Amino acid sequence: MHPQYPAHWEADVVLSDGGTAHVRPIRPDDADMLRSFYSRLSAESIYFRYFGPRPRLTDKDVVWFTNVDYDNRVALIATIGTEMVAVVRYDRVQPRDHAEVAFLVEDAHQGRGVAAVLMEHLRAAARERGIKTFIADVLPGNHRMMGLFRQAGYTAQSQFEDGVVRMTLDLSSTETALEVRLAREHRAEARSIGRLLTPESVAVIGASREPGGIGQTVLRNLLAADFTGPVYPVHRHVRAVAGVRAYRSVSAIDGEVDLAVLAVPAAGVLELVEECAEKGVKGLVVVSSGFGETGPEGRARQEELVRIARAYGIRVVGPNCLGIANTDPAVRLNATLAATLPGRGRVGFFSQSGALGTALLQRVAQRGMGISTFVSAGNRADVSGNDLLQYWEEDPATDVILLYLESIGNPRKFTRLARRISRSKPIVVVKSRGVPGGHRAPVLGLPDTALSSLFAQAGVIRVDDLVQLFDVAQLLAHQPLPAGPRVGVVGNSDALTLLAEEACAGAGLQPGVPVNLGARAGAAEFAAALRSVLPEVDAAVAIYMPPIPGDCREVAEALLEVAQESGKPVLATFQGALGMPVELRVTDGPGDDSPQRGSIPSYPAPEEAVRALAHVVRYAQWRRQPPGTLPSVEGIDTAAAREIVAAALAGKNAADKDAADKDAADKDAAGEGAAGEGTSDESAAVEGTVGGGAVGGGADGRGALGEEREIDATALLACYGIEVWPAYVAADAEEAVAAAERIGWPVVVKSADPEDARRAGTVRIGLTEPAGVRQAYADLAALLGPGTPLAVQRMAPQPSVPTVVGVTQDRYFGGVVTFGLGEVTARLLGDQAYRLAPLTAEDAAGLVRSVRAAPLLFGEYGYQAVAVEALEDLLVRVGLLADALPEVARMDLDQVLVGASGVAVLGARAVLRPVTALRPDVGPRRLS
Repeated sequence: MHPQYPAHWEADVVLSDGGTAHVRPIRPDDADMLRSFYSRLSAESIYFRYFGPRPRLTDKDVVWFTNVDYDNRVALIATIGTEMVAVVRYDRVQPRDHAEVAFLVEDAHQGRGVAAVLMEHLRAAARERGIKTFIADVLPGNHRMMGLFRQAGYTAQSQFEDGVVRMTLDLSSTETALEVRLAREHRAEARSIGRLLTPESVAVIGASREPGGIGQTVLRNLLAADFTGPVYPVHRHVRAVAGVRAYRSVSAIDGEVDLAVLAVPAAGVLELVEECAEKGVKGLVVVSSGFGETGPEGRARQEELVRIARAYGIRVVGPNCLGIANTDPAVRLNATLAATLPGRGRVGFFSQSGALGTALLQRVAQRGMGISTFVSAGNRADVSGNDLLQYWEEDPATDVILLYLESIGNPRKFTRLARRISRSKPIVVVKSRGVPGGHRAPVLGLPDTALSSLFAQAGVIRVDDLVQLFDVAQLLAHQPLPAGPRVGVVGNSDALTLLAEEACAGAGLQPGVPVNLGARAGAAEFAAALRSVLPEVDAAVAIYMPPIPGDCREVAEALLEVAQESGKPVLATFQGALGMPVELRVTDGPGDDSPQRGSIPSYPAPEEAVRALAHVVRYAQWRRQPPGTLPSVEGIDTAAAREIVAAALAGKNAADKDAADKDAADKDAAGEGAAGEGTSDESAAVEGTVGGGAVGGGADGRGALGEEREIDATALLACYGIEVWPAYVAADAEEAVAAAERIGWPVVVKSADPEDARRAGTVRIGLTEPAGVRQAYADLAALLGPGTPLAVQRMAPQPSVPTVVGVTQDRYFGGVVTFGLGEVTARLLGDQAYRLAPLTAEDAAGLVRSVRAAPLLFGEYGYQAVAVEALEDLLVRVGLLADALPEVARMDLDQVLVGASGVAVLGARAVLRPVTALRPDVGPRRLS
C-alpha cells in the first residue's frame, strides 16, 4: 500500500502555447503509461537524461520509477489525454534538505513549457517536504535543462567536473522567481484565449435545418459575419445546412478544426468533447444548457466536461453561454447566438450572463460603440474573466475592458491582474450581488462594500448598472483622461446647465461657473465659449438644446473641432436626445462609420454625463498615484509570530510557551487538568492583564470554537512592532486603585469585555486620584451588572480620535485589513473601508482617507489634527501580519486612539484557525 499524496499536488495547467495539461504524482498503476512514454523518446533525449544509451526500461526500472513514497522520492508527470508527455522527479540525498532532480519531456512536446510548469509544482512539493536545495548533474550539451534552471528565477550555481555540469538550485522564494512564474502564467493564459478568438476554422456541431434552432443560428451568424476561414456544419442526418455542406461527425471533416461550437442536448456533449479531442480541436464553445445551472446532476456533467477538455489540452467557453466574437477584419468571427454584432471598436467585453448577452450587444451597437472582442462565459466552468484580462492586457486592439460579473472564481488573482492592467487600460465592472447556481464560484465572506473597496484599490471602476457601464465606456473609449476634477459647463439652456453644475458638486467634482449662451446660440458661440473655458478646467460638458428641431451638424462639428484642439475630455448632452446616447463622431474616411478617439460621447441628460465623468476622474486620480511598493519596516519578527500562532493552535499559552508547559506539568501532578484553559479569577486580578496573552475564548478562557481558538493578540502584535497597552483586571474598587497607583495617573476604568467597547458609557476617563477610581468602579459595576470584569488602564494623551483596525482572512481574497472610526455613530453607519494585504504606504494612506468620517483625523469640524502617519504605519504592520499569517482568521484592534503624537492600541483580540488549504493564487501555476 503506497502512501497517499496531497490532493493539491494534482492540477490542470496552461502550457506556454495556450494548450492545457494535467499534472499529478506518478502512481504504481502508471507502469504501462511510462513504458509507452519511454518508447516515444528520441535517442538524444534518453542520452541527455541517463548519460548514455538506454533503449528500453527493464521491469525493475519501471517498478522503481513508478513506486515512490511522496516524501524522500517524488515524481510528477504531465498527461495530455491518455498519454504521459513529461516526468520530473527528485530523490532526497544528504544533507536531508537536498535532493537530486531530473526531468524528461517527450520530443513532440518540447518547447511547450511543460518542464517549466512541472518544475514549479515539484519545487512546491519539495518545499512542503523540507527540501531547500535541488542538485542536477547535466551534460554540457543539454542546453534546454541548463536554461530551464537558470531561467527559473531562483539562485543557481554551477560547476564543471568530470565532463558534467553540476547545478545547484536554491529553492527559497525570491522576487525574481515570482516574477518569472507570473510572466509565464500571463503568456500562457493570454495565448490560450488568443487561440479561441482567432481560429482559422470553425465547426458547428448540432447545426440542423430547423428554423430558429440554436446550431443553425450560430452557423448563420458565422456566415453573415463573413468569417475568414472555413465553416463546417456537423449533423448526423443532413447533407447541408444553410447551403453549406454538412458532415456526419467532426472526425469526418477533411481539414483541421480549430474551434468547435457545441449546440446539442447536454446528454450528448461529453461524447462529442472526446471526439473533438481526437480531431485536434483547440477550443470549445458550449452553448448548450443543462449543466451546473440545473442542479447536482448537471453540475457533475459540467465538471466532467471540463475534466475531459483540459485533459486533452482544450479550453472551454461555457456551457450555457451566448458564444464568442472577434471583429478583427482578419478574423470576422461571430460564433454567438446574437444576430446583432457591434462594429469594430476598441472595447473588449466579457459577460457571464448568456441570457443578457444578446441585449447587451444590442445596446452596444445602438450606442454606436464598437468592440474588439466579446466573450460570454455562461456558467464559467473553464474560461473566466481572469483569462480574458490576461489576453486583453496584450491585445493592441483593446483599449478599454468591460466586465459583467456574477461571480469571481479567483478573487485574489483578479485583484492582482486588475491592479497591473488598470495602469494602462481601464477596467469597468458591473458585479451583481448574487451568484447563479451554475457557477463554479466561491462564497465570499466579505460584504459587498468590501468588494467595492478592493476594486478601488486595484483601480477597477465599479458601476451600479449596465447603463453606467456603457456610459463610462463611451467616455473612456473616445476621450482622453482628465487631469483633475475641475469641470466647465457650457450650454444654451439655463435649467440644464444648472442641473449639470449641481450634479458635479454632488459627485465630488469642482464645477466652474456655468456659461449659459442663450437659446439661439449657434456653432460660433459654442466654439468660442468652449475655447475660453477649457484652458481653466480639466474637462467640459457641453449642452445643446436647439430651440427648433433641425440640422445641428454645424454645432456638432464646432464641438468636435474644439475638443480635438484642447486635448481634454469633452462630453455632451446634444439635441435633447432622450433615448439611447449617441456619438458626435470623427471618422477615418469615407465609408468608416466607427467612432474614433476624439469622438464626443453624448448622453440623454447632463446628470448622466457628469456621473460618467466622475467615475473617470477618480480612475485618473488613481492612475496618477505611484503604484507603490511594500515599505521596509523595522521591528518585524515573523518567525516568532508563527511560533506564537502554532503554540496557541496547539492549546498552549501564546505569551509564554515555556511557562505554559511548566504550568501543564504542575497541573498534571496536582490533578488539576490540562493547560491552556485560561487563568483563575484570582490570578487575573491586578497581577494578570487583559493583554497578557493567555489563550481564551470566553469568560473561562476556553478558546476552541470548533477549529477556532480566540487569543489575546498582544504578544502577536509585539512581533510586528505594535504595542498593546495592558489593562489590569480588578476584582473590586481597591484592586482598581492599587493598579492605578502602580501604572501611574491619569487612568481610565472600563469594562474588560471587548464587546462593551462598542457601547457608549462603558469607560470613565481622566481619573487622577483614588476617590475618582472608586467612584468610577462603583458606577460601572452598577451599570454593567455584578460579575462584569472591570479593568484599569493608562490613559492615552488627549485629544485623540478613536479608531478600529481589523483583519479578516477570506479564503479566496486572503488577508483583508479593515479600518473605521471607533465612535458609536460610525459603527452604526458601517463606515468601514477595506484593503487587500499586504499594504503599500499608498494603500494605507488610501485606506485612512476612504472612510466618510476621515476629515475628523485631519483637523476638520473642530477636531485637532492627529498623527495620521503613525496610524498609516500601524496599518502597514497589520497588513504584513495579515499576509504572513493566514491562520489569523480575524483580529480586532479595538480601540486604537490616534493622538497628536502617535497611536495607542488599547485592546486586541484574534481568532486563530488552522489553514487547511492554500489560497488559489498561492503556489505554482494552475487553472482554478
